[in-house]
Amino acid sequence: MLKSGPEMPLVCVTDFQALARERLSKSSWDYIEGGAGESITRDDNVTAFKKLRLRPRYLRDVSQVDTRTTIQGEGVSAPICISPTGFHCLAWPDGEMSTARAAQAADICYITSTYASCSLEDIVTSAPRGLRWFQLYVQPERELNKRLIQRAESLGFKALVITVDVPTLGNRRQDLRNQLDLKSNLLLKDLQSLKEQRMSMPNLKMTPIDASICWEDLSWFRSLTQLPVILKGILTKEDAELAVKHNVHGIIVSNHGGRQLDEVPASIDALPEVLAAVKGKVEVYLDGGVRSGNDVLKALALGAKCVFIGRPVLWGLACKGEHGVKEVLNILKDEFRTSMALTGCRTIAEINQDLIQFSRL
Repeated sequence: MLKSGPEMPLVCVTDFQALARERLSKSSWDYIEGGAGESITRDDNVTAFKKLRLRPRYLRDVSQVDTRTTIQGEGVSAPICISPTGFHCLAWPDGEMSTARAAQAADICYITSTYASCSLEDIVTSAPRGLRWFQLYVQPERELNKRLIQRAESLGFKALVITVDVPTLGNRRQDLRNQLDLKSNLLLKDLQSLKEQRMSMPNLKMTPIDASICWEDLSWFRSLTQLPVILKGILTKEDAELAVKHNVHGIIVSNHGGRQLDEVPASIDALPEVLAAVKGKVEVYLDGGVRSGNDVLKALALGAKCVFIGRPVLWGLACKGEHGVKEVLNILKDEFRTSMALTGCRTIAEINQDLIQFSRL
């Protein structure tokens, strides 16, 4: 449930964070913001960016700065896209439909979650020209996975993102304290059993995820679709090498926003290891901790093709719905453009590791 709050100027992403905390109920805020365990990794995702310093270059003509790039061959206005997060109706009444419209307006990619609180059809109808990828939490019922993947492809989704870091849910203490029960408020329309079409999903603690999935299963998923397959949740060189060996098309370096296993590396710290392992054979993206245009620049300078943002989108949604998400995206895009200009980069191709100085802080 939304709560009213005082008006305030919203000039950066963290301004939306502060206002969203006022607008949302405690249980909704705790769910969106919460991390696993002591939230060490959640917080490290943000602070790790601050340990990186930039080495600007000057006396270059930066009167025209172009932020456009491509991901999996599709053009986007900037390398700033939307991570899969579930239950957007916790933040705004029409949830993912507002998110999809904002992504379409910004001309960036939106990864739609398996745990969306709106159907895939409603999301597509709300933003028919938007670039969308579909994120899959692998379900124990194999036929349901097949149906979801093929349905997403038929609806025009352009990639399949398989989340690999949730064989079981992490220890999210605040949700346990709040006894969060999403079943009483939300119907996950895309996750209905083939045998029980009218049954809503169990609460968050009981949501079925297939803990038996292995590398060998990826060939079965690839056989179901012509879409590029991207793995989300890779943090080590060993898994990155296996991903390439099993012919995936991309990797999202991610620790699930610090919501799964606590005390793993921050995403930006894990990025160089993964990039070194894949040797340019697949596109590598990053999510976790991106809060400013400088953060975007740093991730790209280290080698990421694109960053994806999660919580900031939900903060914008909680504050102003579709318009709030648009504002968050525009702030990050404008900050990124400024960061490029102030470091002497006119195009994405000019961003490289020479821009990074590793601080001892």
